[in-house]
Amino acid sequence: MKQDHDICIVGGGFAGFWSAVAARRVAGPDVSIALVSAGTTLQMRPRLYEANPLSLAVDLEPLLTLVDVNFVWERVADLDVDQNQVLTSDSTFTYDRLVVATGSVMARPDISGIEFAYSIDTQTEAIAFDERLAELAARNQPTTVVVVGGGFVGIELALELRDRFAAHHAPSVAESLRIVLVDRGTEVAATVGEGPRPVIVDALRDARVEVLLGVGVTELAEQTMSLTDGTQLEVDAVVLATGLVASPFTATLPGDKDQLGRVIVDATLRVPGVSNIFVSGDAVAVDTGTGHLAMQSCQHAMTLGRYSGENAARDLLGLPLRRYQQLRYVTCLDLGRAGAVLTSGWERTVMTLGDEAKATKRFINTVAIYPPEHPTRETLLAASEIKPPDSPSRGHRNTPAASQSE
Repeated sequence: MKQDHDICIVGGGFAGFWSAVAARRVAGPDVSIALVSAGTTLQMRPRLYEANPLSLAVDLEPLLTLVDVNFVWERVADLDVDQNQVLTSDSTFTYDRLVVATGSVMARPDISGIEFAYSIDTQTEAIAFDERLAELAARNQPTTVVVVGGGFVGIELALELRDRFAAHHAPSVAESLRIVLVDRGTEVAATVGEGPRPVIVDALRDARVEVLLGVGVTELAEQTMSLTDGTQLEVDAVVLATGLVASPFTATLPGDKDQLGRVIVDATLRVPGVSNIFVSGDAVAVDTGTGHLAMQSCQHAMTLGRYSGENAARDLLGLPLRRYQQLRYVTCLDLGRAGAVLTSGWERTVMTLGDEAKATKRFINTVAIYPPEHPTRETLLAASEIKPPDSPSRGHRNTPAASQSE
């Protein structure tokens, strides 16, 4: 089946969704816009370290219908730049302007037995991990869970695990749970900066999380884990939090890529040398206007989506394009029972701690990253407006840094 659209957006994550809404706001009612996604929901990926992952998604189609965007539930397989076509297994989409917002995937280490590991990279994977936790909780026996990766996601998950066990009606197992955090780095949260690190270290100690640093995983089996220093652990579950790389689809795009596979674009998010393709979200490498590249995070993806959708529509209509800027940068790391830590700026200056920061984290996770409550066409279109570059962020996601980009 062949379909023609003025603007085609590939990817149904934060960047893709907000790109579609922003494109409609600028383009007006007469431009045909389609969003093609392999999934039917906007996954609340920043929250998948939490309990009850079944609830952490929002249906895409009703929201897109409100703004007259055609939702297509298909997986994109290839791209024909010369013919302006996006190809799926069932359809061919011809476009005038294309936005690629295919996101990121977890970088899975190449080790023997990797199939025995869980992850929380997608809602489906987080649900599978939660089902395993429920099985372990029901045994009412001593239990060991190992988290591999000491970046933001690994830390948040490790500090949430006791309460996730408790959510499965196993408070005694939760309190006796052995939690091990493994990371190749020589210090916990190596890239977060000196300010918040002591708070994180204290939270892990108080939560009785064993931290093994300077070691990697060499092999996994159903109930054992081997480390590079020769240590062998008896384990009941291993969950990976080993960082992000751009989705494989970005390899179909022309142009240079960075070390994470992200497409290097100009300040308008356009692929150099390809005038009608824009890239957004976790798939793009672009300066925020501060000399720092945008991170693979919800915080940046939501704003990048607004810019890419608006620019695709502006380009179609012959209007001047807007240069992407996101000058304000914050992180808010959930520390489980210790509250949270909120930092500001790329130097990550600590702003608030404990319960106060936890309230901010709760607001981000339950309000700021979601579409408007009780959405209408008007509220969705209004929410897609680009804020001034120095105004507070609309929301964010913390994900691992450095080899695990935040």
